[in-house]
Amino acid sequence: MKQLKSRSQDLRSLFENSITIEYVAEPLKAVKADADITEVTDWMELQDFDVVGVETEGTITGYVERSTLIKNQSGKCRDYQRVFHPQELIAISTPLMKLLPILPQKSRLFVLDCNQVSGIITCGDLQKAPVRMLLFGLVTLLEMNLLRLVRLYYPQDSWQKILKPDRLEAAQKLWCESQQRNEATDLLDYLQFCDKRELVLNQPELFDKLGLKSKRSGERFLKSAEHLRNRLAHAQNLVSGSSWQELISLAEGMERLLIHCEEIES
Repeated sequence: MKQLKSRSQDLRSLFENSITIEYVAEPLKAVKADADITEVTDWMELQDFDVVGVETEGTITGYVERSTLIKNQSGKCRDYQRVFHPQELIAISTPLMKLLPILPQKSRLFVLDCNQVSGIITCGDLQKAPVRMLLFGLVTLLEMNLLRLVRLYYPQDSWQKILKPDRLEAAQKLWCESQQRNEATDLLDYLQFCDKRELVLNQPELFDKLGLKSKRSGERFLKSAEHLRNRLAHAQNLVSGSSWQELISLAEGMERLLIHCEEIES
């Protein structure tokens, strides 16, 4: 049966053409320029806002930070307004893929829509569904390609001699359960991520082709990808025990590995 290949380029195209930062941004709340900072500070603390826009004649012209207002006892918001710097702005039409490497380096970005600031994005917004969809798509494509390589490099079920007995037994159990439901396909389809990782890394000739320095580094990287997949599957915090920068580096690494995988033809 011919194996259909889902390419990482297709996933990138989907997110570049269809999913933009509009789907993760939050509206930027704003206060009047002549609002008293004492009242605004109390309101910001109640709403847990670190920053709000400053509105002048119906247009958001800048912003104030709660930390700045707390330090001062009196005055109007216009007195402490900060003007938007070009490096703080991002267009609402920006693809989600392009946001990921940028945002972790900044505390926030303001969203520009038709030459007016209308929204705000922080790293916390990367926990939202569109970002999770992107990351889950990457790790799923990666797992599919690992399985394809197992099929390619282990003809005639030769992989069964390599896999540890308990892991082979686990796959056979799932396969038998599916047979009873008339759903079974190929025993290989019941391998887990860790099994595919072990089998692929058991082929030293694949290291160079996949851009892996060694079996140990490949194992470390693929275990990180597997842990990410588990956090995504269970709707857990994406950066639990790590950082946004580490997560973005992992996502970029998965994309590079996918490209290498897809270059290996049957």
